Amino acid sequence: MNDDHTHVQEFFGARAAAWDAKFPDDGPAFAAAVADLGLRHGDTVLDAGCGTGRALPPLREAVGRWGTVVGADLTPQMLRAAVDAGRGGSGSLLLTDVGRLPLRTACLDAVFGAGLISHLPDPSENLRELARVVRPGGRLALFHPIGRVALAARQGRQVTDGDLRAERNLRPLLEGSGWHLVSYADEDARFLALAVRGDV
Repeated sequence: MNDDHTHVQEFFGARAAAWDAKFPDDGPAFAAAVADLGLRHGDTVLDAGCGTGRALPPLREAVGRWGTVVGADLTPQMLRAAVDAGRGGSGSLLLTDVGRLPLRTACLDAVFGAGLISHLPDPSENLRELARVVRPGGRLALFHPIGRVALAARQGRQVTDGDLRAERNLRPLLEGSGWHLVSYADEDARFLALAVRGDV
């Protein structure tokens, strides 16, 4: 395991048990973002970096009982917290690196990633891996329950020019990784970038 993975596991592992209590009001924002992903009954969707699984119940509801929901995370404590919160029944949980997924090529209809992009060790390669497992025309949602400025303020820092979530940075990053950005919202109440998998 590389140093980036170890850092992510240490950061989230130490916070897993209290994560949901720290952000108790995010549920409606997750549900709204899942709705915007445009899933249909019977679809197969991955929650990449699923954490405590807050997106899993709305993803399950969106794809119905015949759909497939997979939650993948690098941190065992986060997956345990998802089970403890009763979300394990909404999907299959995988302890894995989203940059090297044990999934077949083009097996998914969509990927949902909450707070994901800022924790990817190699964003271009990792987004390319997500594109690999999604069928052409499938969708990607990069989400955060608050926007970039609000998040920076919460963390006591300034938004920087190098922020990967800025549209001017995110659009070429996605385009170079097999995705086409189709909508972008960066508001105090949420961040949501939706992309479609190109035919690469």
